[in-house]
Amino acid sequence: MSKAKSTHVSETPATAFLRQHGVAFSEHPYEYVEHGGATHSAEVLGLDPFSVVKTLIMQDQDAKPLIVLMHGNRKVSTKQLARQIGAKSVEPCAPEVASRHSGYQVGGTSPFGTRRAMPVFIEKSILELPRIALNGGRRGYLIGIDPQVCVRLLRAKPVECAIDL
Repeated sequence: MSKAKSTHVSETPATAFLRQHGVAFSEHPYEYVEHGGATHSAEVLGLDPFSVVKTLIMQDQDAKPLIVLMHGNRKVSTKQLARQIGAKSVEPCAPEVASRHSGYQVGGTSPFGTRRAMPVFIEKSILELPRIALNGGRRGYLIGIDPQVCVRLLRAKPVECAIDL
């Protein structure tokens, strides 16, 4: 990861979870911009948007929540995802519902240390990257980790549902 600031950000449930499991991570604070998303954070931090991973809280047809980890410059084909996970349908949660499930504010959602345990699905090509940056549990704060940590600690299941923005 490039352009990492040495600024330490206060503990979040995500960073506490990673430390508890002995996972080393780099910290990448940046100026949060409403609706800037992964593209903005990648740009200001000098990262490839493909290696910046969004944490999306979605739900199936029974309103059961799930997490999808997707490249910052791709979106989720909900039809492909539903087919691969054996659901009738999948759709994004409303922001207030996503926050209730994750315990995080939308724009600051991390897959680690969520309020509620949810199944995690990760775009398969993310696992081929040497390092990824994803949200560390607060707006304007990414952490850099080995993507295999998502499989090891979250039991993230690989899926192929990315489509270009």
